[in-house]
Amino acid sequence: MNILQANNISKAYSEKILFEGISLSISQGQKVALIARNGTGKTTLLNILAGTDQPDEGECSYKNDLRMAYLPQEPVFDPDITVSMALLSADNEQTRTIRAYEELVGDEEAAVDPVKQQKLQSLTAQMDALQAWDYEQRIKQVLSTLKIDNLRAKTGTLSGGQLKRLALAKILIEDAEFILLDEPTNHLDVDMIEWLENYLSRQKMTLLVVTHDRYFLDAVCNEIIELENGRLYTYRGNYAYYLEKKQERLAAEAAQSDRAANLLKKETEWMRRTPQARTTKSKARIEGYHTLKEKAQKETEGEAGDIKINMARLGKKILELKEVSKTYDDLRVVDDFSYVFKKGERTGIVGPNGTGKSTLLKIITGQLQPDSGEVITGETIRFGFYRQEGLKVDDNKKVIEVITDIAENIRLDKDTWMSAPQFLQYFNFPYHMHHNRVGKLSGGEKRRLYLLTVLINNPNFLILDEPTNDLDIHTLNLLEDFLTRFPGCLIIVSHDRYFLDRLTEHLFVFRSPGDIKDFPGNYTDFRKKQKQLEEEKKAAAPKTAKPAPARKREKTKLSYKEQKEFDALEKEIEKLEEEKAGLLEKMNAGRLPADELLKASTRFEELEQILDSKTNRWLELSEWI
Repeated sequence: MNILQANNISKAYSEKILFEGISLSISQGQKVALIARNGTGKTTLLNILAGTDQPDEGECSYKNDLRMAYLPQEPVFDPDITVSMALLSADNEQTRTIRAYEELVGDEEAAVDPVKQQKLQSLTAQMDALQAWDYEQRIKQVLSTLKIDNLRAKTGTLSGGQLKRLALAKILIEDAEFILLDEPTNHLDVDMIEWLENYLSRQKMTLLVVTHDRYFLDAVCNEIIELENGRLYTYRGNYAYYLEKKQERLAAEAAQSDRAANLLKKETEWMRRTPQARTTKSKARIEGYHTLKEKAQKETEGEAGDIKINMARLGKKILELKEVSKTYDDLRVVDDFSYVFKKGERTGIVGPNGTGKSTLLKIITGQLQPDSGEVITGETIRFGFYRQEGLKVDDNKKVIEVITDIAENIRLDKDTWMSAPQFLQYFNFPYHMHHNRVGKLSGGEKRRLYLLTVLINNPNFLILDEPTNDLDIHTLNLLEDFLTRFPGCLIIVSHDRYFLDRLTEHLFVFRSPGDIKDFPGNYTDFRKKQKQLEEEKKAAAPKTAKPAPARKREKTKLSYKEQKEFDALEKEIEKLEEEKAGLLEKMNAGRLPADELLKASTRFEELEQILDSKTNRWLELSEWI
């Protein structure tokens, strides 16, 4: 059953036509990825489908009473409301009750104020009647995973990344039938992304997502729609299938384009030879000539070659860090870290936000001085540092001015130079965009321009801090091809697992502030090893659960009764652990009815208490084995 039908929709801004007369339908249960190059209108199309923008022509129709939720690329909240109010803003009795309950629980006076205590009892009864406890439990799970912990903070105090995570959490707890997501993985660390893709792939929902994360796309979506040259192309399969079928389509179009070019050449000769007086037949041929010319021009528009930038010479001495440390207030984010970089080394950096990744990069590039230790940089090293914050230029500056302020001519290799306009064209900025103001560019176009300003200086040691945010898949493929051939040193901080797997040889894993480990392998290798260690730790849990309590009496061995108790405890603990794991799997699957979920949650808490008691007793007895 179709839940959305868009018919012949068109949209243009001034003279720029984004798309014209396109149609699509989305059926219940479909999980669709929408991909396109930056600036071609994918966010505009998503806004139209979500109902926050209107097409110039055409219309969108929806299933009756459709519950729809939309995550925009840059969410906006009232800066004066709290995180809790923003999350529970849906106007229904369940969310109103939970909101009132959470606010009262967080009120310190409620413990001593009889009126507030009575109100809390009343709200607790309402929560029972509405079966709102499982809903609240799901809210807490989502908030915990997305690291939203201060529910009383004003949204106006949050960063852009925190606002994006808040908006995502709000959508996930609203239980909508149809969810539209614009770049949901931006501002999430890798653990959050993996949790989100598992969550979305398990849920029975209809999904339309704009994403550049190819592993996320494969894990969640079963269909890909590409917006290209104002037209939609549908691929019913994963990312690998899309690449294969798109290549076939492009090959067919190239053959057709060659035929059109040959025909255009003949028609041009005819146009030059034919006298001005035209017959009706020749006039029709003239109209066909202009149509053919327009088609040939359109099919070649936007094509660009590989990225090739000249690199400064790299000497034998690269970079060495000797026992480097850095502390902010009482938090040591880098602790006695040492490493010697080799020529051509490719390093990935992964870890939760706030563990010191950006601090280490700033120390390496000399933007930040360590509190102790030494950074020794080779004489020939020329850093190119792409910062997560993006391009910092006046929005009124023209695109061409951003480049000419750095260089009028750019050296691509030993014998090849390009002018600034040629270089922009080469990097997928067509001539008609060169005099556009920076403020008019899309988020992805700004990042692509910023990347260009980094590469133009011919670095031999590239440091890329979250380079994939807002870049389209086409640009990512171009960038990956360039970095694959880049002979210099490379450090990449990214949550894009595909990007890391393709380009890195080893990882600096930031486990917590100050705790950095070097892992030999790419991200997929690291996750496999991490899961293996987690399984081993889980299997050994009863033996290492807790330290033994202090002895209460002197003794040398177990009595017969205690030995029987010890043997029985081992079997009981094993069975209880199996029951606990089974309950956790059912609760996380999201398929239990509300009443069964409440029972499972209650039983889970009971099991934890029983296991604690029995494990402590087992450890006490094991002292005398």
